Formats: sequence, C-alpha cells, structure tokens
Amino acid sequence: MYYEELKTFVTLAEVKNFTKTAELLLMSQPSVSLHIKNLEKEFQTKLFQRSPKYLKITPTGEILYKRARQMITIYEQTRQDILEHHNSIKGELKIGASFTIGEYILPSLLIDLQTNYPELELHVMIGNTEEIVHSVKLFQVDVGLIEGHTNEKEISVNAFMQDELFVVSSINHELARKKEVTMSDLQDQKWITREIGSGTGQYLNHVIRSNGLKVKSMLTISSNQGIKETLMNGMGLSLLSHSVIERDVEHGNLSIIKLKNHSFTRTLSYIFSPIMQDKRNVKIFIDMLNQKLPN
Repeated sequence: MYYEELKTFVTLAEVKNFTKTAELLLMSQPSVSLHIKNLEKEFQTKLFQRSPKYLKITPTGEILYKRARQMITIYEQTRQDILEHHNSIKGELKIGASFTIGEYILPSLLIDLQTNYPELELHVMIGNTEEIVHSVKLFQVDVGLIEGHTNEKEISVNAFMQDELFVVSSINHELARKKEVTMSDLQDQKWITREIGSGTGQYLNHVIRSNGLKVKSMLTISSNQGIKETLMNGMGLSLLSHSVIERDVEHGNLSIIKLKNHSFTRTLSYIFSPIMQDKRNVKIFIDMLNQKLPN
C-alpha cells in the first residue's frame, strides 16, 4: 500500500512547497520527491506542474487528492479501531467547531471527555460554519459542530441543541433604555455582524431581510469577542447567541434589547462524513454531546 506516498502527496498538495513538506513530515526533500515520483509512476500521470516559481496541482492530481484523503482516513481509522479492540479508549479525536460553539459551548464538554477518557488525545479546530463543513469534507476533522446550514449531500447532519439569539447593545444605547421595543425600532440602525461563511452572520442577514429592515451601516468582524468589545464601546447592535453574551449581560457590560413578539432560535448540528459514523471515538463524542447538552 502506498500509504506514506499518499500522505506525502496530500501534504505537498496542501502546503505547495517541497521543503516545508519535508519539514512537516520529518523527512528529506529527496524522499518527498521520490514519493511523488512513485505515485506518478503508479498512476501514470503528472500530479504537479513545477517551475522555479510555483508548484501547481494538475487536474488528475486533484482527483487523486480527494481520494487520497479518503484512503488515508480509512487506513488510520482501521488501525485505530484494531488498537481500540485490544485496549481502552485512546488515539486521536479531531473536532471542528464554529466560533460560537467552539468558544462558549464546547469547552465544558472537552473537560468531561478528558476526565472520562484521559488517554484520548483531543484536537480542536475553530472556524466559521463554512470552514468547518469544508474541513469535514476533506477529513481534516473527524466530526464538526456548526451553527449554520449546509446542503452538502456527502455529509450527515444531525441536530443536537436549540440555541436562542438576542439583539444586544451597549448598556447606554438608546434602545437599551426601553423596557420593550418593536421591530420598527430596529429600522435605520448600525449593525455589527460576523463574516461571510458564519452561521451567526447568516442568521442576522436572514432577520434583516425577512423583516424588511433598513440598515444605516454594517460593520463586519470575524470574532464574537471583537463584536462584543465594539458594542461595549457604544457602537450599534448585533444578534448573538445567549451562550456568547450570558456573562457580559450578567456583569452589566451588555444589554439585551427586549423585542416585542419576536424571538430568534436556531438549531446547532454535528456533522460528519458517513465513513466516520462507526469510528469508536466519534461515537463516544456524539453520545456525550447528546447526553450533556440540552436538546
């Protein structure tokens, strides 16, 4: 089996540099070149276009890249399953989580996982919903947690929690002084939103469009904390998850704008490639996810 060669090829396709690939895989640069040469001979095709200035994957290289990631994942999963058959829960679990989940919901679950399975090595990647979906597709993570939607047919999507969002502002905002506001009070306001690809940003755009709100200005920040700090400094409104704002509201740093006859709820989901559903570590994580978090 060309496992090592495939691993070298996937790494080179992602970093696009022979020297860096050699450093990452702790091998010599000639060994990297030999692995690629062996694969090109095996598949009778050129996998990369090379010049002194650039390294570009070929169309046939793109085909192999997608398959190679799958083959490597299946190989490593099989090796881990055999190891786990004879031993306690150990090995790696790679989790991808969108920002709201990864920063405010996942940490307590990680503590429980580490306590119950001390030999399990956890790796967490945090990004926006679009990035997590992409990482699951490429098998860069075993399981993903997202707050947005995905229509990817190759991915299994399963709800695990309902999440309520609130319109928030600084404690000195004119709307924060009102006991209750209507949707019309949100006209011509300054808004702060998350970046394209964010589930939270996507939800705010939906609220604005579906209610016909006119926006005075829109500031995009790719961080929940960055949005909160901007709000605290007196600028605009935002729509954020209860888990993101809970402490700041309790400490009097932010105010929830109480909106008459309106509430905002979305579904948080875990996603994985079907080939991951029988992976023991993934099953353990999903079971704990469903037990610990409110549905």
